Amino acid sequence: MAKKLNPIGLDTKQAEDLVNELNELLANYSVFYQNVRGFHWNIRGERFFELHVKFEELYNDLFLKIDEIAERILTLGGIPDHTFAAYTRISRVKPMENVKDGKLAVRSILASFSDTLVIQREILAFSAEANDEGTNALMSDYIRQQEKLVWMYSASLG
Repeated sequence: MAKKLNPIGLDTKQAEDLVNELNELLANYSVFYQNVRGFHWNIRGERFFELHVKFEELYNDLFLKIDEIAERILTLGGIPDHTFAAYTRISRVKPMENVKDGKLAVRSILASFSDTLVIQREILAFSAEANDEGTNALMSDYIRQQEKLVWMYSASLG
């Protein structure tokens, strides 16, 4: 029996499974993004100027990735989740409220990177198995960039 293929030539069932995994990643990025926005707004202390700028850079990058992930879901034939209720229900990254301390914010960012890196590696393995080069390339790019950011944010803690 021949596999049913979607419009971009991927196995339909595998594409549906990838959509589910990408929606989990989308949820994590969305909560992560909102946390970093809060850190940017609420940060206080002697490292305010440095962290305020770094957090803005990070949330702008997360915003772009959220859009890329949603568009990849659409490309695979799925529907991106788009409600905070869905995001908070499935996200490993948990919402943070009123964080003013820079070290706590950086530790939260590192934990969020850890969560997203695990999910991205899972997606990378599955997308390779499904011969989905588009998703595979996206995950490889994210992983490479975030590993460097983990090193940099970790170094900032001393």
